[in-house]
Amino acid sequence: MRAVAIIVVLAVVAAVVLILLPFMRGGISARRAPSAVERFVARRLRHLAIPAGARDEKNPLPASPQVIAEGREHFADHCALCHANDGSGDSEIGHGLYPKVPDMRKDDTQSLSDGELFYIIANGIRFTGMPAWGDGDHDAEDNWELVHFIRHLPKITHQELEEMERLNPKSAGEAAEDKEEREFLGGEGSAPAAGHDH
Repeated sequence: MRAVAIIVVLAVVAAVVLILLPFMRGGISARRAPSAVERFVARRLRHLAIPAGARDEKNPLPASPQVIAEGREHFADHCALCHANDGSGDSEIGHGLYPKVPDMRKDDTQSLSDGELFYIIANGIRFTGMPAWGDGDHDAEDNWELVHFIRHLPKITHQELEEMERLNPKSAGEAAEDKEEREFLGGEGSAPAAGHDH
């Protein structure tokens, strides 16, 4: 019996060392991609962390063009900073997060139930960059509209993306550049100064 206990303890220690080894080698840097094991464990934990009742919720709003448009506007203003307008996660902030922002057009997100998407939007995901949007200025209707828009992401059009560009929040410098460009194009001044992108 004692030999079995020693073997179990050694197996647990070995498993802990194998799990911690990547962290000991690479530190806690957000620059590297999560390992396949981390992704697997994170998805399972996310699923377990969402209450069954929440997973089973159905979107009470119809998937009308108006609802999708309102979700698109909200996404452009609040979500695209990390997720990018097209939901790819290909954004300056999205690249710097760990785990990386998911490509919401792909099956890992699209296969989630409406209730799971709503729960994630409203409650966020701990230990990631995903904040909770379930209180304050973000009511349940806003979040259900976002669920419909997320479902729409795989077929988003170029025209919708252009519209979202106009809706994205701008820094004071970007707003000044836009104003200068509009004035120049309208014939009210000199050529705009060359801006810079990050």
